[in-house]
Amino acid sequence: MLKTALIYGLALAAGAVALQWFEYQVWARTHPGTVYIALIAAAFLGLGIWLGARLFRREPRAGGFAPNERALSSLGITARERQVLQLLADGRSNKEIAARLELSPNTVKTHVARLFEKLQVSRRTEAILLARELGLLP
Repeated sequence: MLKTALIYGLALAAGAVALQWFEYQVWARTHPGTVYIALIAAAFLGLGIWLGARLFRREPRAGGFAPNERALSSLGITARERQVLQLLADGRSNKEIAARLELSPNTVKTHVARLFEKLQVSRRTEAILLARELGLLP
């Protein structure tokens, strides 16, 4: 029974593919300009993607990242706060940061609040953006 159903299914699928191919052949013969334009557009799309990938590729930096120590000391950011800031930049939640650094979530909240004060920002995204501008994060 299953074998018969599979055979009929394959026959129907082959028939559907044949009908689609025939419809394409008729359409391609009646609208050749549209087909050529679509092929040229697809070629330019592929060329644009390839050129964009080649021209705007970011090469990895040769050395490791060295944070701006002068900015860290002038802002008074501690090593633990810098770790919290890095994990914030990685998109971690307070609970995830607490688990990773083996701290309580309240301690992480305190570190985040102090970072906001020191960087004079009110949101995580602002803190991350400013930290990257100052060279505190890679």
